[in-house]
Amino acid sequence: MYHKSTGYKVFAGFNYAFLILIALSCFLPMLHLLAQSFSSKSAINGNLVVFWPVEFNTDAYVKTFHNTNFTGSMRISVIRTVVGTVLSMFVITTAGYALSKDFRGRNALMWIFIFTMLFSGGLIPSYILITKLGLKDTIWSLILPGAFGAYNLILIMNFFKTIPKALEEAAFIDGASFFAIFRKIYLPLSLPGLATVGLFIMVGNWNAWFDGILYMSDTADYPLASFLQTVVVQGSAQNMALTPSEAEALSEQSIKAAQIFISTLPIILVYPFLQRYFVKGIVLGAVKE
Repeated sequence: MYHKSTGYKVFAGFNYAFLILIALSCFLPMLHLLAQSFSSKSAINGNLVVFWPVEFNTDAYVKTFHNTNFTGSMRISVIRTVVGTVLSMFVITTAGYALSKDFRGRNALMWIFIFTMLFSGGLIPSYILITKLGLKDTIWSLILPGAFGAYNLILIMNFFKTIPKALEEAAFIDGASFFAIFRKIYLPLSLPGLATVGLFIMVGNWNAWFDGILYMSDTADYPLASFLQTVVVQGSAQNMALTPSEAEALSEQSIKAAQIFISTLPIILVYPFLQRYFVKGIVLGAVKE
């Protein structure tokens, strides 16, 4: 029987306590936000809401889903996230598959990609480039600049390197092409890495807000994160589309809380399905170069 030492038990106790504190620091603010979104204006103004709704009502959610500014920005974010994630995964998986092979000039090509992790053209050149290409005020200005990421490429490439070459050689003997091997061997066996990188890309697209403000002239074309930045951070009540009577009956704080909670819900719902791949994907994708 394995006996744990006293030092190990003390360490485990402190470790569990620390992790519980970290979990509570993430969970309690969300619970407070949810409670505010379901509370009345008088309860919020009186600072009566902590972790449970006071004078429960759903008026903030009804107003939020009737706000065309909010629903329009959510639609743009959904399109951006889906198209951006699919496009980015296609680019980095095909590039990672090619770079996982040994060929002349591979190291030089890898250093070019790594160089993009350290240096960029800068904000003004990027803006000029997007404008000259005619992408400004289109959804492609939000998708194409972030379609390739060197860090994600390295993770995927290292995953592909862990796959035994014997599988590829056997497939070649059976007459399989490079694309068939990529589709039927490399992609299924690299599912943890693909799920991990896909989650990174998905969250990055969903939470990005600065490029929406930079490349979109009309606030109606803002993605959801950019919309929330104007409402929550800048305090722009115009985008809430409140009439005078609604402003008297509803609390701006409850509407903001409802909008923030709705914006975080898609990622919260997706993460549990990818969690089992997450740790394995990070570890295996970082052990080789």
